[in-house]
Amino acid sequence: MATFRYTAKDFDAKTFTGKISAADQSAVVDELRKRKLIIISIEEERASSLMPSSALKTAPIKSEDVILFSRQMATMVDAGIPILQTVDALHEQTTNPSFKRILATVCEDIRLGSSLSAAFAKHPRIFDGLFINMIRVGETGGVLTTVLERLSSYMEKTERLKRKVGGALIYPMVIVSMSMTITLALLIFVVPTFSTIYASFNRELPAMTQVLMNVSNTLKNNFPLLLVAAGAIVGAFQLFKRTESGAYQLDGLKLKLPVFGDLLKKVAVSRFCRTLSVLLQSGVPILEGLDIVRKTIGNRVLEQVIEEVISSVREGESISAPLSRSKVFPSMVTKMVSVGEQSGQLDKMLVKVADFFDEQVDAAVETLTSLIEPFIIGFLGIVIGFIVVALFLPIISITQML
Repeated sequence: MATFRYTAKDFDAKTFTGKISAADQSAVVDELRKRKLIIISIEEERASSLMPSSALKTAPIKSEDVILFSRQMATMVDAGIPILQTVDALHEQTTNPSFKRILATVCEDIRLGSSLSAAFAKHPRIFDGLFINMIRVGETGGVLTTVLERLSSYMEKTERLKRKVGGALIYPMVIVSMSMTITLALLIFVVPTFSTIYASFNRELPAMTQVLMNVSNTLKNNFPLLLVAAGAIVGAFQLFKRTESGAYQLDGLKLKLPVFGDLLKKVAVSRFCRTLSVLLQSGVPILEGLDIVRKTIGNRVLEQVIEEVISSVREGESISAPLSRSKVFPSMVTKMVSVGEQSGQLDKMLVKVADFFDEQVDAAVETLTSLIEPFIIGFLGIVIGFIVVALFLPIISITQML
């Protein structure tokens, strides 16, 4: 999305200048006409004129920036400060240069008559559909402070859950990577030294040692080729992942993985329930809420399940029935959703389900960490032990012969 600088006049001949972020110049023209302005000039503004490109590249906008912005905005709006002054003040105190640039554009759009949600909607990579729709509901219903507080709490809980799961998944990956690096270093650099020594003995090597030497020679002699093959496999995997069919199959596989699959499923259920509950509490219609959840769930298999739920609800069916048929959501979830629908307290029931599964995720993460650490250490011990025994077995055999 490009940034355009414009000059325009209203019907009273008052001149306005400003910036608008849009896909192209025609979109800027449409926006200015909606504001009933007479266009004098429109010029595309390069990013370098606003801020050094290096600053933009080195300052990604993190979710923590948006969470802090939302929380501070809720406080200031609750204190009675007008929206424009609130966003302008937060723009001034923001330290992230990329986010500062975005907020400057939002301020300019609000100053020229755009609603808060419309100004945020021009930056979908920063403010997702959930954020924009909740802000729109808050503006329409006059409950912007309440919506911002709910939104901040939701994003904080979601980010906390994401960090826990990320930590649980990153830890074993780091340990496995280090183990593989150490093993490869031994096979490529250490074992060949012993191979030269044993060649001078002119004796037949034990089977374990011979297997180790064969593996070491293969790796050392074909290492560039193996690297190319590994790169080709990774590239093919990435291409497959980008296809619709590939993404769907991989997302389905994630949910079926031993140990990790159950954890990811609990995270997805928690996110589904918490997102939908926040939307319903804020007054978003059920179909619109389900569509937002579908776009933010992050798993193609679950997206398809939610699409089926939306179709069923349009036909007058309950939410719990298609969820139960999907076999993806646990029976406890579908039963609690059914009770919530019948009692007219679906949003409260969804919050309880989300809280329950958050606790389940915490327990699963702790269990996963406690199981993986001894397993990896044991596996690494076996591999290193095999290498050590195989290396020194010929020396032991020669010593016994003497």
